Amino acid sequence: MGRNKEEAGASSGRSGGRRVTLARIAEELDVSAMTVSNAYNHPDRLSGVLRGRIFETARRLGYHGPDPVGRSLRRQRTDVVGVLYSNPLSYAFDDPAAVSFLSGLSSVTEEADLGLLLVPAARGVSGERDPRAAAQAAVDGFVIYSMSDREPLLAAALDRRLPAVVVDQPFKAGVPFVGVDDEAAARTAAEHLLHLGHRRFAVASFALSPDVRDGIANPVRQERAAFSVSRLRLRGYRAALEDAGLPWSGVPVYECPGSSKEFGQRAAGALLSPGRGPTAILALSDQLALGVIAWATGRGLSVPEDVSVVGFDDIPAAAGADPPLTTVHQDHAEKGLRAGRMLVSRLREEDGPGAGPLATRLVVRGSTSPPHER
Repeated sequence: MGRNKEEAGASSGRSGGRRVTLARIAEELDVSAMTVSNAYNHPDRLSGVLRGRIFETARRLGYHGPDPVGRSLRRQRTDVVGVLYSNPLSYAFDDPAAVSFLSGLSSVTEEADLGLLLVPAARGVSGERDPRAAAQAAVDGFVIYSMSDREPLLAAALDRRLPAVVVDQPFKAGVPFVGVDDEAAARTAAEHLLHLGHRRFAVASFALSPDVRDGIANPVRQERAAFSVSRLRLRGYRAALEDAGLPWSGVPVYECPGSSKEFGQRAAGALLSPGRGPTAILALSDQLALGVIAWATGRGLSVPEDVSVVGFDDIPAAAGADPPLTTVHQDHAEKGLRAGRMLVSRLREEDGPGAGPLATRLVVRGSTSPPHER
């Protein structure tokens, strides 16, 4: 009677048939249960010698520390940050941009003694997005990484009113945002090709909306894209080309189900038709661009003489490609750092880094040149 939750729920073993609790350790040492609790929760209140005696007795009795679930309930904190994203779990480890982002984020959470929980969007039995992963995740806050405007997982997370930061997409009123000016950066990429003299363009795009397609996307689908990054990059390309007097209706946009070299090759196969195909392809990611290059060179086309290719991201493989890829550079690790610092500041109710788009720049390499008509 009178035992607190920690004493009742912190057991990690048994000694002589008796359940090992803080009270059991205290009895063994002839100290109070509060003294034993302080050894784990407030070590500064005890001498090193006494803490050592407590830990040694706990080990001998088979007690390995307070129950983390009970401790979290009592403190109303988990010391865990949830990373919410739309793609399968494997994407976090396969996509170079995602890997770089998570590297930056984890460096901040490690410094703040916080754990990371990856919360991918799962599908229920009916095939629809299941929001329970976000609703039930034991976290103190969320980093929302590149989700669609219509993602149920996003709504479920924001409904919990936990501190949150959005990275890349979507924009949400009142939620801090980390990203780049995708429209302006895409426009710069298209203008580079226009200045080289290109007039026949095509686009290799990753998904425009959660109901992913694999094929040419018409202008209505482009403008209604639920992924704002896709929508804004296409707008940037379009604005540059229309300002140069080129009708956007004449630019085929191939929508891929995801961002990978394999999908880039599929897009290239559809876009680089024999005859008067495009002399330049704008890809919404480096992975897609590298796939386009692989397909073209594998079929005897020269990059950039027959077709110029521009990517977006500047992943490590871009500079080492053959030819090296012209691309828009953005710092994914810095996104992770910025997002982590923003969220940690919100968790601690402190002032954090200011908002505002991160810088981008066009990196011109060997995959672009003036057009050579074929």
